[in-house]
Amino acid sequence: MTRLLPPSDDDLMPEWDAGTYLKFARERTQPAIDLARRIELHEPKRIVDLGCGPGNSTEVLRRRWPMAEIAGLDSSPAMIAEARRGYPRGTWILADARSWTAPEPFDLVFSNALFQWLPDHAALCRHLLEQVAPGGALAVQAPAHYDSPLHREILDVSRDPAWNHRMEAARTALTRESPSFYFDVCSSLASRVDLWETTYYHVIDGPEAVLEWFRGTGLRPFLEALAPGDERLRFERMLLERYAATYPRRPGGRVLFPFKRLFFIAYR
Repeated sequence: MTRLLPPSDDDLMPEWDAGTYLKFARERTQPAIDLARRIELHEPKRIVDLGCGPGNSTEVLRRRWPMAEIAGLDSSPAMIAEARRGYPRGTWILADARSWTAPEPFDLVFSNALFQWLPDHAALCRHLLEQVAPGGALAVQAPAHYDSPLHREILDVSRDPAWNHRMEAARTALTRESPSFYFDVCSSLASRVDLWETTYYHVIDGPEAVLEWFRGTGLRPFLEALAPGDERLRFERMLLERYAATYPRRPGGRVLFPFKRLFFIAYR
């Protein structure tokens, strides 16, 4: 039987929470590992990790290029505080990637799961490529799950008459573009653009874990549109009922949870 536990105080405050995010640290970090492996830069000297979160992607970069000077940047004070706790010797910057300007260009501007939270990706790509030194690269990973049950079911629940009129901002909070869009935008400023998509099949504990996964990221804008307490809990219960049907348990009780991601690397 699918069961939703009563929310804790943290569950009633759907803001960036490093603990919730890191419950699926291995699954969230794997795309950063895969992106870093595909970057064809021999020994970049200066690297910035935009949207570094609690520092898991920054650690990937430190392991890939141990001699590089690496900084992590995020707009969330909670995430920067967690990153600093995990690696006190690191350089951590609290800033908005849209307005941040590098004091001098970086050899690698790396972005793992940031773009979907920012508007105007054409302007964003141009701005970030301007922070890349000649011979360097902009490397980006962004979720591409928008045709999946994960996203479709939450949009359907958001149209319930009890709160439909409050959900327009939440329904447009996550932004995305097509692979061809990024190719066209970056090609005018890059010598070469590599693009690919990967679907990860995560094996997780059940439909409750699917809900917990999204609670740490894309569910936040929807919960923030609701009153704390019973209203948020009702929204999550409705969503969990749908996830129980769309993500059925496999033999043994676990769930196979596919999640598609888009990658691109623009070399200057």
